[in-house]
Amino acid sequence: MRISELSRRSGVATATIKYYLREGLLPPGRATAATQAEYGESHVQRLRLIRALIGVRGLTVSAAKDVLDALSEVETDTHDLLGLVFGVWPASGAKDSAAKDEDPDSDSSEVNALLAEMGWTVTEHNPARHVISQTLDTLRSLGMDYDWQKLVPYAQLAEKTAALDLDQLQDPAEPIEKAERAVLLTFLLEPALLALRRLAQEAESTVRYRG
Repeated sequence: MRISELSRRSGVATATIKYYLREGLLPPGRATAATQAEYGESHVQRLRLIRALIGVRGLTVSAAKDVLDALSEVETDTHDLLGLVFGVWPASGAKDSAAKDEDPDSDSSEVNALLAEMGWTVTEHNPARHVISQTLDTLRSLGMDYDWQKLVPYAQLAEKTAALDLDQLQDPAEPIEKAERAVLLTFLLEPALLALRRLAQEAESTVRYRG
């Protein structure tokens, strides 16, 4: 297809496609003349993933390029592929250099205790570890008696949510399509999941206090 058809199929403006070509996010098409090229279905899929990384996950063009470059190295390993698009693995350097970014003074004992309780195998550099540790510290600094054990029921719910997430990633066979679907289901659904919690809280409050 010509670039105009690629634009129509992908929903990405022609000028933006040319920009992605210049920046190396999108591979060049097959040259048919000095200033013309043809593009295939793989370009449509790639553009959809680029849109998901930049428009949905909120990455910069440079960061999206790093992820796309790294994906080409792990596309046969679904676990590593999902780690990249979920933001678990850093795109530059991937797993090997991830541990170097760790804060050696950070106290992860509570997070480790929670993970052990749940039986979860999780990498040391997953940024969610720091979020949990920091949240527990903040709650206690505000006078709440809160520790990792109180997170266990929430972790059990999260485990079921994760199973639902990955169940929906079984169908796409192509790595690019699987990566795009993972980004959309994760980052677009998160606000809806928070909204569901708020709805459920009101419904539960109605039953308990107005019922």
